[in-house]
Amino acid sequence: MSRILICATQVPFVRGGAEYLVESLRDELRQRGHTVDVVALPFQWHPVERIIDSALAWRLIDVSHVNGEAVDLVIATKFPSYLIRHPRKVLWLVHQHRQAYDWYGTPLSDFDGSPSHRAIREQIFRIDERALRECRARYTISRNVSRRLERFNGLSSTPLYPPSRYAGRLWAGSYDDYILSPARLDRAKRIDLLLAALTHTSTAVRAIIVGTGPDRERLQRLAADYGLGERVCFRGFVSDDELIDLYAHARAVYYAPVDEDYGFATVEAFGASRPVITTDDAGGVLEFVRHNENGLISLPDPVAIAAHLDLLASDPATAARLGAAGKPLVGDITWDRVVRALLAE
Repeated sequence: MSRILICATQVPFVRGGAEYLVESLRDELRQRGHTVDVVALPFQWHPVERIIDSALAWRLIDVSHVNGEAVDLVIATKFPSYLIRHPRKVLWLVHQHRQAYDWYGTPLSDFDGSPSHRAIREQIFRIDERALRECRARYTISRNVSRRLERFNGLSSTPLYPPSRYAGRLWAGSYDDYILSPARLDRAKRIDLLLAALTHTSTAVRAIIVGTGPDRERLQRLAADYGLGERVCFRGFVSDDELIDLYAHARAVYYAPVDEDYGFATVEAFGASRPVITTDDAGGVLEFVRHNENGLISLPDPVAIAAHLDLLASDPATAARLGAAGKPLVGDITWDRVVRALLAE
């Protein structure tokens, strides 16, 4: 059995898919008899000038031995955890610092294009290329992340899909009269598109929005300004059991982020035999969703999304047909496959 450290970047007070992935990987490795712990350092991306400090902190750490005993393997996840030094370092990349990469020059980036910010961006590229080339193997959580790594850094990698932490617990119930949005409340998840779409529906379809995040107040104001009233319910944080039950009875799941890395909501929706309503620029979501086969894909336009909401709201049989077609696609996403790959190098 091996002594393994998982390296995780932690933004204080923030929890999302990356944190759940790390915790699940830790638990799965422990169940297989390995000695495992998580090394997490706080990450601060604002102001931009602090980013390099966070990266340097990882570079200063040497975990080849801990308390006189060798560490057999280090598994790095997202930026800048893969800067850690170890002779046997494997990458399972969640994402790089997207504000410096594909989000650069968009409202989602903190980089303002000034000479100082351009210099920091170039430095991130240089340190990423060096640290990522050190890895004994490079895996990513999706083909979308692999494509970005090839596009920006010229590095090859192998997609390795992570299972949902609810895998095995999801189940299919009735197709009730609400659309579920199970995503962190930030602008990149585009829940505002769902709210705008609800103003264009001809049916009275409801939306249950689960999650917390910095965009909550803005989204609640939007819902009020749109006059959506009881058609929208912001549930905030819910327990695992509550979320699984919400999946089980949703008419469909709305998930249309901007060029998502992967998207646990997609595989969870399919695990519960729910169709997914998404957009043609949703990134990793599109590695699973096929239009009119297991979900509905449109332009990122409220009117187009509204048409899909109405279609499923008025036709539960279609929702059931699409949802059933999605479930087989996630059956092969298992922890056994993930662990075999990560430990093989």
